[in-house]
Amino acid sequence: MPEPHVPDDRSAIASTGAGGATDLAMSEGATLEGSGSGGQGPEGKPRSLWSDAWHDLRRKPVFIISSLIILFLIVISIWPQLIASGNPLSCDLSKAQQGSQPGHPFGFNGQGCDVYTRTVYGARASVTVGVCATLGVAIVGSVLGGLAGFFGGGWDAVLSRLTDVFFAIPVVLGGLVLLSVVKADTVWPVVGFMVLLGWPQIYRIARGSVITAKQNDYVQAARALGASNSRMLLRHITPNAVAPVIVVATIALGTYIALEATLSYLGVGLRPPTVSWGIDISSASAYVRNAPHMLLWPAGALAVTVLAFIMLGDAVRDALDPKLR
Repeated sequence: MPEPHVPDDRSAIASTGAGGATDLAMSEGATLEGSGSGGQGPEGKPRSLWSDAWHDLRRKPVFIISSLIILFLIVISIWPQLIASGNPLSCDLSKAQQGSQPGHPFGFNGQGCDVYTRTVYGARASVTVGVCATLGVAIVGSVLGGLAGFFGGGWDAVLSRLTDVFFAIPVVLGGLVLLSVVKADTVWPVVGFMVLLGWPQIYRIARGSVITAKQNDYVQAARALGASNSRMLLRHITPNAVAPVIVVATIALGTYIALEATLSYLGVGLRPPTVSWGIDISSASAYVRNAPHMLLWPAGALAVTVLAFIMLGDAVRDALDPKLR
């Protein structure tokens, strides 16, 4: 006589609706755990915003290409002699406006200076102005905006009206007025001007981010537990409000490099003997028909540099914005 079939525990659970759902959920959980993806680290722990952003950035060709270009620009800004052995201030009038020659691939400018050497050395002034101006704007704007957004009240009202005043000043016109009085023999007057008129943009971004972050539940819980204002601002609010500031500052860095070139072109930015792309573009504009190579190479280097920083900022924005995931 055949023995009666006794279902095992798994089949008995699967025969019910609840058991089937439970078994399906368990199998899906095992599948997700084995895949090791979906916002988790190598040990199955959830990734933070920064590690998740880095996980996305290193897979973006735009980020990789722009980072390599920027790294190359930084290296030649610090050590231009690695790829240019000549002196950017050494000129020979007998070779003025001549084209490409052996050992001088970019030709010569109106004073007989090697355009290649001046283009390489011009990266130092442009990158220095862009990086220093961005750091100054980010620090001043973030500190003032963070304090205004956190404390509010009269401090917020005064700074908000002050930013309205600075936003009403045209940047190029302000540079023409200010830098015509302060002679820019070095990069620091230009950097100071950019920080003076650039901090309100970062101020508004930081203020809005702090106002949004301080309304979150974890900040209210920290406040209920007796955390001090400095602890809440530094430990809980700043790490969660700094991402928009980084994105805006990265994109603005390319803008500051272009602004320095514009002011130098107008004659109020950097001045000779400083080597700058803006100075070379300004001096070459009068000979663009007879010797276009004098304008092509410094203008091309400027365009590539600005584009690289804008591409980097766009990639960072996409990686740090959770709405785009």
